[in-house]
Amino acid sequence: MKKIYLFTALLAGAITSCTKLDTDVESQLTPDNFPNNPESFIAATGPVYTQLRSIYAVEYWRMQELSTDEAIIPARDGNYDDGGQYRFLHLHTWGPDHPNVRSNWEWGFGGINTCNRIISLFEATPDSDDKRRSLAEMKAMRALFYYFMMDLYGNVPLITNFPVTTPPGTAPRADVFAFIEKDLKEALPNLNTAAGTFTYGRPTKWMAFALLEKLYLNAQYYTGQAKFTETVAMADSVLNGAKSIYSLDADYMTLFASTNGPQIKETIFAVPYDPNVAEGNHFTRFGLHTALQAKYNIPFRPSIALSTIKDFYDKFNLTGDVRNTTWLAGKQYENNGSPVIIKSTKKGVDASYIGSDGSAAVDYHLDFTPEMPLVRAATMDVGNDELGKARGVRSIKFYPDPNANTSTRYQGNDMPVLRLADVMMMKAEAILRGATATTVNGELQTADVLVNKIRTRAHAPLVTGITLDQLLDERGREFAWEGWRRNDLIRFGKFEGAWGFKTNTDVNKRIYPVPTSEKALNPNLTQNPGY
Repeated sequence: MKKIYLFTALLAGAITSCTKLDTDVESQLTPDNFPNNPESFIAATGPVYTQLRSIYAVEYWRMQELSTDEAIIPARDGNYDDGGQYRFLHLHTWGPDHPNVRSNWEWGFGGINTCNRIISLFEATPDSDDKRRSLAEMKAMRALFYYFMMDLYGNVPLITNFPVTTPPGTAPRADVFAFIEKDLKEALPNLNTAAGTFTYGRPTKWMAFALLEKLYLNAQYYTGQAKFTETVAMADSVLNGAKSIYSLDADYMTLFASTNGPQIKETIFAVPYDPNVAEGNHFTRFGLHTALQAKYNIPFRPSIALSTIKDFYDKFNLTGDVRNTTWLAGKQYENNGSPVIIKSTKKGVDASYIGSDGSAAVDYHLDFTPEMPLVRAATMDVGNDELGKARGVRSIKFYPDPNANTSTRYQGNDMPVLRLADVMMMKAEAILRGATATTVNGELQTADVLVNKIRTRAHAPLVTGITLDQLLDERGREFAWEGWRRNDLIRFGKFEGAWGFKTNTDVNKRIYPVPTSEKALNPNLTQNPGY
């Protein structure tokens, strides 16, 4: 296996995480019988990572990407409508009963609850280096889950003990921000400084610095108080402290391949996936096209659901930029150069065809069109004829895995959460927003210098005098489909803009509602404004 770290999940027994925080947890590990060795501590933390990967690449990703201009799942003659849930995310018309609103709340607080349970267990064990490191890792993971929840829902309950006997009320976002900051700072001294197989997919000191940088970059939105100087300081903690550990990988596409893993020198923290024992990554299943199965050696028949919109695809317009190759647009060809042909009929290719020879055979050359005209506006439906199936540019950033599981259709591409390029781009943005440029390794790192490091790797033209709007576009090119677009658009004040078929400008949609099911379970929760 390419990912040795998976033994953490395999050694640990499965645990059910749910929204009822006082649920009894069955475990063979107690403070009385806990083995005091590194392997036992790692095994005990397995349920946290199992929880993280469970929906990170699916329901969590949808909340952060389908609500933006980066990704869209239109209906195709009723297919892929699924009760309108994807349409509601695109149009910003979701409510507290949306299935992803509920599943993400349960996922996030399930992770927090599991972290609290394990922290409680560890705190009762004898002191040791392994105990201190493992406690630090669990605090960092709790901070990560809380960051996701604060970013999605704003004001959320602050829960630090296990078990919980009294339903908690809602805490102000600024208090949650301060708690995340405190957890990460307390964890820092005891977190591992090494990168590689042993720490891959687990928090390190550099992960904590990078998450603090993300926290501080968004502080003005989260709390009303800008922390751009602190953003730069956290970036420099990585750029100076880990200069011999992390570097930009020369080949951009290797970062997202099915063979990615601890050998990637740019990834600071990732959610690891494996098609058989660490399931959860479904990009090829949902986002390619049935006619491309042979070309990409996909061991199952993919669907045609997921694509992007023209406005976002148009940003990939820099000459020579390798990031342009992460999208499939226009006429498609087999690896030998022959056209990808779909056997159909005139009516099968274009359902609007009204000629008397609609059943006549046609060889349709697959052609992905950025434009997505609707055949039924009310359901955001592009049709399910061959033209409709080809509406929308497709992504191969998380490149199809030839070893994907044929029955479950899961693939093995790990999902980067924090990587060196983001550390650099966040620092560049903080400088553009008023922080002072700093020197790292003898180099004065201005915003242009930092962005040009990213562009050099991408073989894109260098920039001079980059603006904030240009930097947002650059973040779109670099981090497309990595789960940060909603976060970026809100910070730049662009989340209320119009794109695709969206016209709703309601600022209350910057945060999601407390799910109806949670309000019923816990009347102490306060609903977010506008819901």
